[in-house]
Amino acid sequence: MAASGRRKGGLILIVVALIMILLLAVVGFFLRDSLLGLAGLGDGQAVTLPSPTPVQDLARIVILAQPASRGTEVNDTMLTTVAYPQSELMSGLFYTDPQAVIGLRVKYDLPQGIPLTPSLLTEQATGSFAAIQIPRGMVAVSIPANRLQLVSYALMAGDHVNIIASLLLLDIDTDFQTRLPNFSASVTAPGPGTANEEGATGPTTAALTIASGGVGSIAGRTELDPVLNQAIYVVPSEAQRPRLISQTVVQDAMVLWVGDFPADGKIDAGQVTPTPPPGDGTETAPAVPPRPDIITVVVSPQDAQTINYLLLSGANLNLALRSAGDDQRIPTEPVTLQFVLDQYGIPYPVKLPYGLEPPVLKLPANIPLTSSSGIPGEQPIQ
Repeated sequence: MAASGRRKGGLILIVVALIMILLLAVVGFFLRDSLLGLAGLGDGQAVTLPSPTPVQDLARIVILAQPASRGTEVNDTMLTTVAYPQSELMSGLFYTDPQAVIGLRVKYDLPQGIPLTPSLLTEQATGSFAAIQIPRGMVAVSIPANRLQLVSYALMAGDHVNIIASLLLLDIDTDFQTRLPNFSASVTAPGPGTANEEGATGPTTAALTIASGGVGSIAGRTELDPVLNQAIYVVPSEAQRPRLISQTVVQDAMVLWVGDFPADGKIDAGQVTPTPPPGDGTETAPAVPPRPDIITVVVSPQDAQTINYLLLSGANLNLALRSAGDDQRIPTEPVTLQFVLDQYGIPYPVKLPYGLEPPVLKLPANIPLTSSSGIPGEQPIQ
């Protein structure tokens, strides 16, 4: 009996050991698949190790080792070099040789550590800061301006504008170069002269007779009166009226500055005047700076000559603000009275047997106040 009990106990241990071995095999199988799945490998695939990062080629670019103000001549004590990826180094973008920049002058105030580029340095004297802002081949010219011409003072440095010129044209005599119509005068033919010391007589010179007041009568023309059926001589009732014409003469001119340039010569785009912080009411209000009355624009040399001629001829120049980034040039037609009537369909008023009272002899500068009774000039009823 005892031997039979020992055999049964040994059999149980063997069965338990087999079960444990089977469980360990199953767990190992699943752990293997999980580890291979995390590694991205399947059965029969080799483990690929990550490739080493390639060594990147580096170049040396020149930077400022200290701040430099505009116009400073660069020397070797102001320079140093730093590493820069060779693959990202564009040809001509940065200086790589310190000897290439020694002796050049700084165009702008530059901070320490800025990489030096050809656009930041120049071989010549920098001159004024305004001159640096003018593109090559262009010039700057100043134009007197008021609130209307400055677009209600909205213009700032960096804006782009169109310049519109308005001229008054009239007819002139091509020989005299004077305004038409000409004055007329009567000429008296030479008559017998007085005797001289020897008793001989000679003709006198022709006499020119003009109207009283020192001016001749205005030359007119002959017309046939339809009522009397007789020829009459008519003269103008007033001097010749000039004819107005407007046209855009310059497009896409850059505004360099509005008003007078600062005394130090430094200009910043925007020209924003800082607003003083609110106080407690005890401080004296700061003086309001005067409104600008002049503007400087960048144009071509030919346009500069045109603007100079128009200013000297007394033409009116107005400025039109362009949209930001708009550089297109649109052809425009000159505007005259005939153009306005035709373009906008304005008819010539018909002569009616009735009219307004009081008569409208000229357009008012401002619309007059009108009372409830409709009589202009009276204050409206509150």
